[in-house]
Amino acid sequence: MKDTLKNINIKFLLVVFIAFLLGLQLGRRDVILSWHNYNPALSIINKEAPKYFSIDFGLFWRTWDLLSKEYIDKKALDPQKLFYGAISGMVASLGDPYTVFLVPEAQKSTREDLGGSFDGVGIELGFNPEKRLVVIAPLSKTPADKAGILAGDLITKIDSKDTTGMNLPDAVKLIRGLKGTAVNLDILRAGLSEPKTYTLTRDTIIVKSVEVSFKDTKSRKKVALIKLSRFGERTNDEWNSAVAEILSAKAQAVILDVRNNPGGFLESAVFIVSEFLDGGDAVLQESNDGVKIPYKVNRAGKLLNIPLEVLINKGSASASEIVAGSLQDRKRAVLIGEKSFGKGTIQQAQELENGTGIHITVAKWLTPNSRWVNELGGLSPDVLVELPKASEGQPLDSAKDPQLDKALELLE
Repeated sequence: MKDTLKNINIKFLLVVFIAFLLGLQLGRRDVILSWHNYNPALSIINKEAPKYFSIDFGLFWRTWDLLSKEYIDKKALDPQKLFYGAISGMVASLGDPYTVFLVPEAQKSTREDLGGSFDGVGIELGFNPEKRLVVIAPLSKTPADKAGILAGDLITKIDSKDTTGMNLPDAVKLIRGLKGTAVNLDILRAGLSEPKTYTLTRDTIIVKSVEVSFKDTKSRKKVALIKLSRFGERTNDEWNSAVAEILSAKAQAVILDVRNNPGGFLESAVFIVSEFLDGGDAVLQESNDGVKIPYKVNRAGKLLNIPLEVLINKGSASASEIVAGSLQDRKRAVLIGEKSFGKGTIQQAQELENGTGIHITVAKWLTPNSRWVNELGGLSPDVLVELPKASEGQPLDSAKDPQLDKALELLE
């Protein structure tokens, strides 16, 4: 009898405890209650809201319930999509186009991009100061490059979908696709009053980060031309191979070409800078509290004393601007070409649950002399050489490169 009363009291107290928790969490919906053989089992799955937030999540759950009950198309009510959409909306509310939540498909595309192989048209995307979707750079010898897409072109529509307010992952998702399929891009170019539609056929894009070739000046000086197209997962290894080739060939000067290089890993930028500088700061990182943290030259470079010039244009962005700005501030190289893109923020990439991810703008990067390219609107070259304007819809004559010609001339 005593044992029976004891069991009843325990169950009664447990039910009271559960009722208390349910009341405490009312409106938050972070409690799951289930019964197994009439024994209650309680599982609280959500974390507490941060202490600096005071938010009633009842509105969120009431909206969820209203959609679930009232929305006309029940097949469209995918809880996973609603959940991801809520997170995406929260991140997008910051108003920073480079801080984005990545659903599994977008996260996979990002990894493939930095890995150097994907199906698409070969466009690196970004945003101009008005937060319009813009071509940072077309990748060399890709469908976009062959069609005449240029750095700085605005993409107003993708397959008739207006890009106003569109985030980067959604734009990438629309443009990429299976090899052999087509995508239509409405392009508005500076100096033109109306957009023009380009139909591009997708292909497998294999991007080699580093390519080296050799040129001769008029006085027969041997010059190594390093084309650095991105800062990806294979960049450091490819760079080391290129440097070994340059040393073997006994080049007398180097031209580093970062035109149409949209950037990539900060660590790779510091790695490249360290090839040419003997100690000191490579780049500064400024956190949200204004504290500046220097990234130092981190290895013994093999090209410390060789004459160096750097080619830049408006397709040079982010990590490529870090390299160019560092070498300019330290007076190690002459910058030749046109003003760069002007992206001076650092994104931290994190993998999240179930194949998702997030890119968060965590800091500014500054040149060693504390210049911020966002305020400057890009890096100004030491020697301005503008390319001739392409006729509408036609790519420039790749055989004519006045910026490279000027670099070779100055090396005389």
